[in-house]
Amino acid sequence: MSDQGPFKKTISLLDLILIGLGAIFGSAWLFAVSNVASKAGPLGSISWIIGGVIVLLIGLVYAELGAALPRTGGILRYPVYSHGPLVGYLISFITIVAYTSLISIEVTAVRQYIAYWFPGLTKAGSDSPTITGWLVQFGLLCVFFLLNYWSVKTFTKSNIIISIFKYFVPLTIITVLAFHFKSGNFSVEGFAPFGFQGVQAAISTGGVMFAYLGLHPIVSVAGEVKNPQRNIPIALIVCIVLAAVIYTLLQVLFIGAIPTDVLGGGWQKIQQEFALPFKDIAVALGLGWLATIVVLDAVISPGGNGNIFMNTTSRLVYAWSRTGTLFKVFSRVHEKTGIPRPSLWLSFVLSVFWTLPFPSWNALVNVCSVALILSYAIAPISSAAFRLNAKDLHKPFTLKGMSIIAPLSFIFATYIVYWSGWKTISWLIGSQLLMFVIYLIFSKYVPKKDVSLAQQLKSSWWLVAYYVMMLIISYIGSFGGGLGVLSNPLDLIIIAIGSLLIYFWAKHSGLPKAIIDNDDEDLKEQEESIKGNPVST
Repeated sequence: MSDQGPFKKTISLLDLILIGLGAIFGSAWLFAVSNVASKAGPLGSISWIIGGVIVLLIGLVYAELGAALPRTGGILRYPVYSHGPLVGYLISFITIVAYTSLISIEVTAVRQYIAYWFPGLTKAGSDSPTITGWLVQFGLLCVFFLLNYWSVKTFTKSNIIISIFKYFVPLTIITVLAFHFKSGNFSVEGFAPFGFQGVQAAISTGGVMFAYLGLHPIVSVAGEVKNPQRNIPIALIVCIVLAAVIYTLLQVLFIGAIPTDVLGGGWQKIQQEFALPFKDIAVALGLGWLATIVVLDAVISPGGNGNIFMNTTSRLVYAWSRTGTLFKVFSRVHEKTGIPRPSLWLSFVLSVFWTLPFPSWNALVNVCSVALILSYAIAPISSAAFRLNAKDLHKPFTLKGMSIIAPLSFIFATYIVYWSGWKTISWLIGSQLLMFVIYLIFSKYVPKKDVSLAQQLKSSWWLVAYYVMMLIISYIGSFGGGLGVLSNPLDLIIIAIGSLLIYFWAKHSGLPKAIIDNDDEDLKEQEESIKGNPVST
């Protein structure tokens, strides 16, 4: 009996928008505003606008790719189509690491907030869980796994229910804080006490970009979306614009509602004073009812995100398997439910693994944010390459100004990576270069049927050069442990020039002809193969 079947096209435009907004409104907005205020002061409000513009540029690129190639897990398959299995393998690895750890980040956030009511879940004097706290996290992961195991309908219905409450709370906070707004707070110690460098830090390490990580879930379920050519671009644009507006309002109103006497200690202490910003400010303003709602949402919102990311990650694991650089068993889809169950099992196991070191919420956020931005950055590269090696590709949604938007989005994504600092970059990019070496060591087993190893290397040297460039500039740069040899803004100018050169190198080093597969056709072939050889994996 075959356990293979096609994905079911059951996700509507409303479902898709709720998935995107649900992914965006997770744990980050509940922490980020005090982080941003501490790093950039009142000027930090514009960090949400800048971050929104950057993500919108990348989102527009994804809108064109998602409409033209509505593939499940497409974000991992586009680089394979444009540059071959080796580039796809590197992007797949970094994305799966990020997403499986994201699931654990969300359940960790839930546990930390539940500890507000049940202190025994968290070790005294730290953010780490007790054994009981870890079991709560594990139980949540099991719930997310089961919600995604039975059917796509079960996942989307549970997401709609959770989303209603998730959107109600930030809108309530905006309304209430507007009545406590004090414009004078924006001039205490100056509007820009840390200059624009504070804004740069807020965008990358203050939680701004982490808060916007809602693009991948929309594109990852593209193969299950009704009328994807229309619905994917609309969902992407609507989600990013709405999120930017809400985040900016939350930041402005948070700063304006802080009791002015608290600001006497300086903006850098705001994060300590308001570790749980909206709960703490509600208490400071004597709004106990609002504090209760915020804490309840702080449990539900990350929980909803964990559910979404469990769904997304299973599709990404499936997509990685489809590229030929991960075991074939993970590309199987359950016939009746349309769920890639082997991939879902792997996603579950890896998400549990990330909780084993007992990390806190803050321990993984920066690394995950940069890992996902690195995977975002491949979209403009693939899109540009398709204009040369897939000229006949039908594009229901064509992005006007792509020749400008694509390189700009690549440069901005590179800025965000650089702003994360040397400590994060050295670990993350170092692991990518190690995976490159491992691929070459096991080159005997890598897919070479459609693209020779020589061509794979030719189409990937730009990525190696990009990683090396970022390591060098970050090491001698002025952010997060760099030597400070390159001052600001000289470092940004050099990064912009280097990124632009690598962008055009990457554009012209794509495969001679893009290799684009089809979900339904390939699944039929796999089904026949399984029938003929039941033990094949």
